[in-house]
Amino acid sequence: MKHEDHEAHHGSSGFFSRFETHLGEFVYGGIDGCVTTFAVVAGSVGAGLSSSVIIILGFANLLADGFAMSVGAYLSTKSEKDNYQKHKQLEYWEIENLHDVEVQEIRDIYARKGFSGDLLEQVVTVITADKDRWVDVMMVEELGMLEETRSAFSIGLVTYISFILIGIIPLIIYVVDYVNPLEANLFLISSILTAMGFIIIGWLKTYITDTSAIKGIFETLLLGGIAALVSFYVGDILEQLVNK
Repeated sequence: MKHEDHEAHHGSSGFFSRFETHLGEFVYGGIDGCVTTFAVVAGSVGAGLSSSVIIILGFANLLADGFAMSVGAYLSTKSEKDNYQKHKQLEYWEIENLHDVEVQEIRDIYARKGFSGDLLEQVVTVITADKDRWVDVMMVEELGMLEETRSAFSIGLVTYISFILIGIIPLIIYVVDYVNPLEANLFLISSILTAMGFIIIGWLKTYITDTSAIKGIFETLLLGGIAALVSFYVGDILEQLVNK
């Protein structure tokens, strides 16, 4: 393989590797974006609003809700990381100040796992010989806490990008119609495009939940369909009440 080809392949692999580590945020951000934006479109159509109003409401929802969701993901991850570090520092303090107690805790943990006798003591000696390793074991075995190694910013950013990329799908046909008026059923086309978006994001979701593709796609389509029906009829009912 040529050097240039190897670098290109390595760069591509790095990109997909980073994408995979944030697949969960991408999927759930995309689902939320598509569902909420299509719900706005369906509710607006049910209320008999014009395409220009649908575009305004749709993009206002897309940008504001997407930002709110990404901020929520960022703050949630940051809080999780801060909480982990707080407990980690506490474990270091306990090792320094309650050394014998912490050694016994390691012994009890591995005794419950089936270790005994000389083998148990060897395990305890190896783990407690290194404070960093000791703390890492205590974080997992005693507290059941795993460290989040990804940055809170990247998680929030991926969530926002996904929300925008997938959430804009229901609005595309209305933007096209605004630029170049079409003789077509815009809501029907929007529904078809949105269904395609749900199919893609539902398929990606199966890589996270490790379920069948059909189940993942069906669940996502069902969720979006219910949200759209509720929004459409709420918009229709409110329009009738207002115009009485």
